[in-house]
Amino acid sequence: MTQGDLATYHLAEVFADRAEQDPNRECLVFGTRRMTYGQVDAQARALQAAFSDFGIEAGDAVAVELRNCPEWVITLLAAARQGAVVVPIDPSVSYHDLKYQLRHAEATVLVVAEDEGADPLEIFEDLIADLPDLQYLITVGDEDRWYDDRVFRFADITEARRPLLSIVELDPAAAPLAIMYTSGTMGKPKGVVLTHQNLVWTAMASNEALEATSDDVVLGGVPCSTVFGTHVVLAALVVGARLTLLPRFRASAALELMEREAVTVCHGVPTMFQLLMRDASFESRNLSAVRTGIVAGGPVSRDLVRRVREWSNVQIAYGLTETGPTVTITRFDDPVEAREATVGRPIEGVDVKVVDIKTNALHELEAVGELAVKGPNVMAGYYRMPSETQRSITPEGYFLTGDLALIDEDGFVTIVGRRKEMIIRGGYNIYPRELEDVLRPHPAVDDVCVFGIPNEILGELVCASVVPIEGAMVTGDELKEFCRDHVADYKVPDVVRFFDSFPVTGTGRVKRSELAELVRHETSPT
Repeated sequence: MTQGDLATYHLAEVFADRAEQDPNRECLVFGTRRMTYGQVDAQARALQAAFSDFGIEAGDAVAVELRNCPEWVITLLAAARQGAVVVPIDPSVSYHDLKYQLRHAEATVLVVAEDEGADPLEIFEDLIADLPDLQYLITVGDEDRWYDDRVFRFADITEARRPLLSIVELDPAAAPLAIMYTSGTMGKPKGVVLTHQNLVWTAMASNEALEATSDDVVLGGVPCSTVFGTHVVLAALVVGARLTLLPRFRASAALELMEREAVTVCHGVPTMFQLLMRDASFESRNLSAVRTGIVAGGPVSRDLVRRVREWSNVQIAYGLTETGPTVTITRFDDPVEAREATVGRPIEGVDVKVVDIKTNALHELEAVGELAVKGPNVMAGYYRMPSETQRSITPEGYFLTGDLALIDEDGFVTIVGRRKEMIIRGGYNIYPRELEDVLRPHPAVDDVCVFGIPNEILGELVCASVVPIEGAMVTGDELKEFCRDHVADYKVPDVVRFFDSFPVTGTGRVKRSELAELVRHETSPT
């Protein structure tokens, strides 16, 4: 994989080549539906023709508010063929956020499911009154609805006969393929502009690390509306693998699918792997076909990765929406210690360095600082936010991740925590992840989240919020003593709070800021 042949990174070209080489190879599995590469290609071509009839041109935005399904994949490919930009939207997003994202992205078309509760036609009528760019609605489902010259049924479009069009030529290194909105925990969501090269490059790099082939069967359980989910889709398509899609991740349904389809590659965030192994049917399932996958999207403890590797030789990866997403990944032949304690080394073409969080001066090896990333994976910028883009990317082209990390002499990267999550207690810097890694192996701890709470004397106190194992009997003082055996005194939690469960995002990541705010309200600032 080199940067020499940029045409290699035009998603539509890559997929069209796959479909032409082996049109009868299975591409997508969704419930009882099975589609070959040739069938998916034919529907993508038909949808591209419809987009052209709608007047959609290169650079125009197509919003997709669907759960994992074949129509999501087909829309992505059709947009890529037309040179349009896909805007993935989480189907569980609020009406307010939906409206904001559609307006900010200047979306012309919205592709939406008919069975998500609210009537999509009513929502569309409300939206078009305030969104002049939004012109068309495409619905996915079998409902018998009223349609007009602005509202179309997905199946009618893909089954209609239209003159087929060629793939729109573009520069994969510059042309956007997707605008993906961040979670917006620090304010309004930002639209991350990712080019064809950003997304296809990282998909190919992951395939190299996983030694993926067209014989693989990939579980598509991560929501496609996230950059990780999009990455899972693209990695399967560019290598010619079979992608088995789950509309929603449910551990029991995922295990049943993995056994039935002989899944070989299982990706997920740490919570997804935890849920799989806790499911009542896990031990009885035949998962012998599973060989690998990626665990990413959150801190991966040694204990978790060791347990997962008893049945799947997973790789740990690190990345962000702004890096398309992959920055680093472990490899099969890495030393055991590196495969358990680090997030691996950078993918090909990507350079990382650690810089001082105040001056951006380069740090030496083994020193903690902010991780900076440069390479073909780094976003084109934040959509319509030039000031945010300028603040995030240095003049040398390095993206400042906001993550604290250290790099060893062999190039392995260890993520310490988020810069904004660092706790400063009495002048000492404390990284929540270090304490979380200490507490997770405790036999009474199911999950843990560490953050700072305000204190007039020390600046901040260390708070450990804990979800105990069901039936476990443990006190805060016992957990503090446990920590005292592993870390310096100033790092021992000042406060321990117990919860039945943590608030989580759609991908299973703990909503740290929401949890911290809850505890801060309960705790005196002094």
